[in-house]
Amino acid sequence: MSTPMPGLRGVLSPVLTPFNADRSPSPTRFVNHCRWLQRQGVGLAVFGTNSEANSLTVGEKRALLDALLDAGLPPERMMPGTGACALPDAIELTRHAVNSGCAGVLMLPPFFYKGVSDEGLFRGFADVIEAVADARLRVYLYHIPPVAQVGISFELIERLLMRYPGVIAGIKDSSGDWTHTAALLKEFQSDRFDVFAGTETLLLPTLQNGGAGCITATGNVNAAAIVRLADHWREADAAAQQLRLNETRAIFQRYPIIAAMKAAIAWQAGDLQWTTMRPPLIELDDAQQHELQRALTQVGFEIEDASSLAADLQETSAA
Repeated sequence: MSTPMPGLRGVLSPVLTPFNADRSPSPTRFVNHCRWLQRQGVGLAVFGTNSEANSLTVGEKRALLDALLDAGLPPERMMPGTGACALPDAIELTRHAVNSGCAGVLMLPPFFYKGVSDEGLFRGFADVIEAVADARLRVYLYHIPPVAQVGISFELIERLLMRYPGVIAGIKDSSGDWTHTAALLKEFQSDRFDVFAGTETLLLPTLQNGGAGCITATGNVNAAAIVRLADHWREADAAAQQLRLNETRAIFQRYPIIAAMKAAIAWQAGDLQWTTMRPPLIELDDAQQHELQRALTQVGFEIEDASSLAADLQETSAA
């Protein structure tokens, strides 16, 4: 049996999707942001929740992934989100990710219908895996019941592992419940199945209990500090590092977090176009943006290497 790809450990982030003024995706900003994340040591979980992925078409996702590959970004550190309510969409995206050399895919269950059975969810995952039918496929299950309202039970994980050993490679737990993450770690974490926390606020206990790391929204803006803890979690100041991460995360969570992260990038990178959201999500208003900036300034927050990111954006915007 195959083991999870070594590139998909540590810190990954569901990459924010920047939009142009007409709300079309901005490939230039997207590639630049992904390059910045790569420089910080963050893996690319493109098309996740915080990517506004369910507001993107299959064609838009394919084009953005191709833009990353054309720019030379390494697919061995990519975990695109390929889950979809329509199974043919999930199959197309998953096949494209595998053929592009991505190390794994992050797969939501089909989530629109609520109260569905484990049997129905099993068939959904199975249909994608069997349609793609590629030995390179590595699936990381995406458990996010606060948003999807459709969860992934331990029984379902066990059944998938038995049916597709080496393909089912891990899980992102965005339950927000440490008790649940701890139980996953105890039951499933191994050299063939990786458990990722869905937030950096649980990074230290996840690593202490053998987990693979975290796939976290605020990796988009607080990358260096999160990676620092992931790299040095055995050191004496690890608990203090975790508290600082939690403090910064709490500021972003006072607001709709995707809009807040985009506002922070726009502010520190000097590119106001970054604030644009695709409906039904909307931007922070002026008062919220000022409050966010004031709170982040008070804790000494800054996006590391933001000046070089701003220069990149200005050059490409002017081209």
